[in-house]
Amino acid sequence: MAGQGFTFKQFHVNHDRCAMKVGTDGILLGAWAPVPQTGRMLDVGTGTGLVALMLAQRSGEGTYITGLELDPAAAAQAEDNVAASPWGERIGVTQGALQQFDDDTFDLIVSNPPYFSPGQRFDCAARASARHGGSLSLQELFVHCCRLLSEKGQLCLVLPWQAYSEALLLADSNALYLQEQQSVITKEGKTPTRFLLRFSRIKNCVIKDNIVINTVDGNYGDIYKGMVSPFYLKM
Repeated sequence: MAGQGFTFKQFHVNHDRCAMKVGTDGILLGAWAPVPQTGRMLDVGTGTGLVALMLAQRSGEGTYITGLELDPAAAAQAEDNVAASPWGERIGVTQGALQQFDDDTFDLIVSNPPYFSPGQRFDCAARASARHGGSLSLQELFVHCCRLLSEKGQLCLVLPWQAYSEALLLADSNALYLQEQQSVITKEGKTPTRFLLRFSRIKNCVIKDNIVINTVDGNYGDIYKGMVSPFYLKM
């Protein structure tokens, strides 16, 4: 998988030129975020283009998705992956920083931001740099996503548990309100390692639930399986 890429049911993703490879976080986000059937979507830090491609598979012909990527090599690979997919006309890749990105507003913004806990090590300098998120802080992510979000738009993030509290504070300071929280549990009985968080400008009751990836008997959890089965070849 790591060398040649990852083949899904309806598309293939090469990731040899990207610091961040295809992984569970991006797949969870792409399968979970509520897609509009018309309108515009933005994938911040698109990397390989994986999440943008998943959104395209799940949405209708009236949608358009922009994948924004800072790294030139990753942006070029995302363009190639998009061009080889069935949705090349509905996805565009822009190389640049979110801080300088000036476009119309979006009905859905998603991001799998590259943050991790202090002390975590990586065997590749480029991957470590991407994971540190030095070019885009969590605070900047919220500020600029709020700037680009339409009045009724939604912001969806997948974050490690260490960033959870900060994300809620930053959302509040940008007048964004939590709508849904899915705690991601890698194995039944363990504590959550990731959170899927959905925000909007509208105050509402918060939906909270758990997504279990693996049950105690080694099978996939029902919710997780339902989410990713339209994408994984052997599911």
